[in-house]
Amino acid sequence: MVPPIFSPYRPAIHPHHEAIDRRTTAWAETFDIGSPGLRKALVTHSIGAFAARVLPDGREEVVGILSDFVLWLFGVDDGFCEEGELGTRPGALLAALSRLLRVAQNPEAPMLLNDPLAQGLRDLRHRLDRYATAGQIARWVDALREYCLSVGWEAEHRSHGTVPDLNDYTLMRIYDGATSVVLPLLEMGHGYELQPHERDDRAVRAAAEMAYFVICWDNDLFSYHKESRTGLYYLNAIRVLEHAQGLTPEQALGVAISQRDRVLSLFVRLCAHLRTTGSPQLRQYLSSLETFIRGAQDWGISSLRYTTPDDPAELPSAFRDTPSDSSREPLDIPAISWWWDVLPREADALGREGVFAQESESVTALYAGPRTPGRAVPTAVPHTAVPHTAALRSA
Repeated sequence: MVPPIFSPYRPAIHPHHEAIDRRTTAWAETFDIGSPGLRKALVTHSIGAFAARVLPDGREEVVGILSDFVLWLFGVDDGFCEEGELGTRPGALLAALSRLLRVAQNPEAPMLLNDPLAQGLRDLRHRLDRYATAGQIARWVDALREYCLSVGWEAEHRSHGTVPDLNDYTLMRIYDGATSVVLPLLEMGHGYELQPHERDDRAVRAAAEMAYFVICWDNDLFSYHKESRTGLYYLNAIRVLEHAQGLTPEQALGVAISQRDRVLSLFVRLCAHLRTTGSPQLRQYLSSLETFIRGAQDWGISSLRYTTPDDPAELPSAFRDTPSDSSREPLDIPAISWWWDVLPREADALGREGVFAQESESVTALYAGPRTPGRAVPTAVPHTAVPHTAALRSA
């Protein structure tokens, strides 16, 4: 049973989430994404609601692109990587994904013209071009490449039935969760482009990676019930901790929650610090990372993908507003321990008060229907390279 976990952010959802979800269902059918059985399952997972939670006050057209893209990613991840024959053939898998990457980078390339995943990706790329700068498209393709490399790494473990150590799993997971590939759409959804001097700043990059970690660790908590009962090979933070530290599933669950709480606590403090000097674009970017974290949490405990009604998962119906572990010591994971170095000591001390009350044991109730943003979102400064064909919509 997964207990209520720490979530310091208010729930929110785009007001047109139901229409977005319907359009994603139609898109999946139009492009024949996945096998008929997989597609039938995917369109019941409320993927449109997930995208609408990630961008609750973003451009509706971009929310729709994000929804279709997430379904496409599941078509690749579930169909190619986990259930298909390529999932145990890392070389062949990487070759197939490299061809898809070429379509993403150059959709006019005359290749894979009868491949449903390639045709769906072409459509996504053409629609992204309406809202993205050349730089944002390049970062989207680069992030998609990171995802493809990481799922190839996972396929290598699947082919041998091995479990990576915690450090390798962490490094692999923050990319195979396809979180980084969503970030350019967060900018497009609000009509701005974060400038390189801020986006590539070490502390800002750390904040983004912390968000990846929390989202992926939360996903591992919520998906463990489903994955551990399939009888198929799976990788999950809980399984990795069981294997690496000789823990029971219950003990591993507790350790995983402690790890994500410590990272999320650091993320909260770092964002508070970055907002003191950041541009309006950076403040919007940080707000979008926060809605991404909370949106993934709300979707994870409510989507049929994880609740599995035929074999119900014991998932929480509420979230804590304080962490179970707020230690300021770095996690003993070399790939990410540097995150604790980017927040100046004096800023960390000043941020200790007011971020969250450590002694409180209150629980934030999960709202049941459509949500509205729980805080004011900083106004983004638009760039002139992207045509604003749709006004920002506030939920």
